[in-house]
Amino acid sequence: MIIPVKTSQGSYDIVLERGALSRAGEYLELNRRVLVVTDSGVPAQYAKEVAKNCKNATILTIKEGEQSKNIEVYASVLKALVEGSFTRTDCVVAVGGGVVGDLSGFAAATFMRGIDFYNIPTTVLSQVDSSIGGKTAIDFMELKNIVGAFYPPKKVLIDPDTLKTLPERQIANGLSEAVKMAATSDSELFELFEKENALENIDKVIEMALRIKKAVVEQDEREAGLRKVLNFGHTLAHALESVNSLSNYYHGECVSIGMLPMCSEKVRTRLKAVLEKLNLPTELSANADEIVEACRHDKKAAGDDITIVYVEEIGSFELRKIPFVEYEEMIRQVL
Repeated sequence: MIIPVKTSQGSYDIVLERGALSRAGEYLELNRRVLVVTDSGVPAQYAKEVAKNCKNATILTIKEGEQSKNIEVYASVLKALVEGSFTRTDCVVAVGGGVVGDLSGFAAATFMRGIDFYNIPTTVLSQVDSSIGGKTAIDFMELKNIVGAFYPPKKVLIDPDTLKTLPERQIANGLSEAVKMAATSDSELFELFEKENALENIDKVIEMALRIKKAVVEQDEREAGLRKVLNFGHTLAHALESVNSLSNYYHGECVSIGMLPMCSEKVRTRLKAVLEKLNLPTELSANADEIVEACRHDKKAAGDDITIVYVEEIGSFELRKIPFVEYEEMIRQVL
């Protein structure tokens, strides 16, 4: 299946197909120098399979985890490109989850003012969300995604077969982002989560989530308005991720918790049931003052106000600019 995505810099295709990884050379232009970036948590055979399809491949494996999305690791990617004599006609291929995609995409965006970038996401979270839309970034001074660029990939290759090696917790972590999109934009997808087994319908879940995100990013490529809907639950989630006592939580788990204060009580009841069905957290024990202070550093905060995505009814949303004190009260009441 081919899902085209239009951007101001041209269009690119999302290829969604089982077994596509082993046929990467059929879909991507790999007859050149290729830096394949992966991490230690991704099965090594995935990067090797891509490298076999390349004319001249170098595999760079970074340490698994969000802690690798920093300026030092970013510099190591640039170093590999320089030492490998890469030019503007060569490319970077990310094979892994959101960390690998964000880091590799940012390196490709900035090396020689931009070289080709392909994304091959291998986690549920990256397949349903972070692999498309053109956002690339690294973390800096403990602030998530604070340094980055909008840089669309040349193509995205999604092979659901790569999910077979994921532990159940990682699968649930990714499905949280699909639930997010269903809650704001697609009541049919939300009902799928309620009534069916999401994992048994994973190809359908990925496709439906991708089509939601495609529709959003095509209308608002640089987050001037509509694209903010993708931030549902994320203001609080990013704050949770920066709190040291919650460092063992995955991104999708933080999103799971982050959505709950940002919706009506009737939506919260349905949402909580779906999240619990997926074994995602719906409550936590942490210092509320520390969480609220972390929220103040979010990019969506502006002075004494903050813009939130609020869901009154499943399948729809509204953007609300509210006083930060009101936002703080919403968090304290629910969590």
